[in-house]
Amino acid sequence: MPRLVILISGNGSNLQAILDACASGELAAQVVAVVANKAEAYGLERARRAQVPAIVKLKRADQTRAAYDAELAEVVAAYAPDWIVLAGWMRVLSMNFLGRFPQRVINLHPALPGQFPGTHAIERAFEAYQRGELTHTGVMVHLVPDEGVDSGPVLAQADVPISPDDTLATLEARVHQVEHPLLVNTLKEVVREESQI
Repeated sequence: MPRLVILISGNGSNLQAILDACASGELAAQVVAVVANKAEAYGLERARRAQVPAIVKLKRADQTRAAYDAELAEVVAAYAPDWIVLAGWMRVLSMNFLGRFPQRVINLHPALPGQFPGTHAIERAFEAYQRGELTHTGVMVHLVPDEGVDSGPVLAQADVPISPDDTLATLEARVHQVEHPLLVNTLKEVVREESQI
């Protein structure tokens, strides 16, 4: 059974979708640990409820990004993951982390390839829609081979239309509705392909 370590920074709704899919047997994998970079991340409670180790790994004020990422890699490596899933992880990982897990880190980003990399992607898409620059946004799941921000090889993507009566809140809700099945289905495909090798 492929072993997943999920990295989160907040609410963990995508983590919950993965936990549910594993529990139901829809996703033939096991979440072996959840790591958060914020102690108040609600996703930690979701992990505890699923009886999955919930680990807080804070970055100290005096710590460099490289040193933090090296320590984070040690924490994650202890769980011998087959895949690391960034499900709302709000830090750019350096090669001190990524180099330990080549082609094994998968990220979910609430925008289409090449659009709105980094934070506040849904908000930025909504503002662009209001300026008449686009008619839809989307979600993508991609590999994280290097320190590029939301720029790795795309595994899956889906469009999310924006309508004239949308608010930022309704658009965010619709993006999340697309994120959950897209992430789970992509993980199912990745796991299935690997089992055939």
